[in-house]
Amino acid sequence: MAGFVLRLARESAALTQARLGEELAVDVDTVQGWESGRRPLANVRAGALLELRRRLPALGAEPGIVAVLEAAMDADRVLAAGLGDVGGQVHPLAGWVHTRETAHLLSWALTGTTPPALAGRLPRPRRGPAAASPLLPAGQREAFFVHLRETTERATRQGEEAVAWTRAALHRGRDVLARRGFSPHWAGARSTATALARQGDPRPLLDFIDRALADDDTAEAANLNYWAYWVGALGPAQPDDTFMRDQTLTGWDPVTLLRGLARGLHIAPGYVDLYAHTLWALLVRFPWLPQAAGQIAGPLRVRTGQLLDGAELSARSRRELGRVHYGLDHNR
Repeated sequence: MAGFVLRLARESAALTQARLGEELAVDVDTVQGWESGRRPLANVRAGALLELRRRLPALGAEPGIVAVLEAAMDADRVLAAGLGDVGGQVHPLAGWVHTRETAHLLSWALTGTTPPALAGRLPRPRRGPAAASPLLPAGQREAFFVHLRETTERATRQGEEAVAWTRAALHRGRDVLARRGFSPHWAGARSTATALARQGDPRPLLDFIDRALADDDTAEAANLNYWAYWVGALGPAQPDDTFMRDQTLTGWDPVTLLRGLARGLHIAPGYVDLYAHTLWALLVRFPWLPQAAGQIAGPLRVRTGQLLDGAELSARSRRELGRVHYGLDHNR
């Protein structure tokens, strides 16, 4: 993944592999090794990797592509673990909390879905050995999902929290959804509910919003903190879920979170309700946001109006999204 993203960054600057090698004082074989994955970027010395990431934009590479390199290296670690043996090391799925960018890059390798951050930036198809996308071959994709299933089942037997990766495992995890308010199982319950919504069953997520999120201060803070981390408003990588419990909400930028939520707001059963509640909670906590939203406010006001007119919403979501729309409209 990282090699493919590096290739996109290089091509966005109209650089050949030889020219990039000259600029970085490495031979062309090294650049070819990075891009092919033969020499993983994750194995590059920290100083050399930092220099690469700083030099690329200076050479004309699109900063938005370069910014994806870190998530691509995270995705490579997860893919490598799924296609090999991590031995006695901590599995990367348990080693740190992943971001939306990492999830998008994993999806690119496993389903062929282009990450939103790279939409419109892919190279034109051409003759030769260069791949048009980083989609894994069918055999490797199958091996990866077998590994995920086995890892999840093994972790569950050992009593660890694990995200279920199959419909059956998700439904076995429904017991955590019965808990009210915030608990040590809150993050697992949220993951289970959102995964079930993706599987076409929105009811658990609607119940989660009513039971384990709304009107509980700790849970509301945890939801905002999680979203801030997911969309990139909270910068440092987090090794576990404890950051979600910070009720001060001072570690991230509310405008960045509003922008991320606005980009993702769409009609999807269950998800639109989670977005609606999160937007409402964000504006309740930061009532000045409509005035500071800038160019986000107009499109978001239009989108919330469209959803109120046409989307299937729960009574709570309709009420909360209406307040968001009113706040944006009132502060035009």
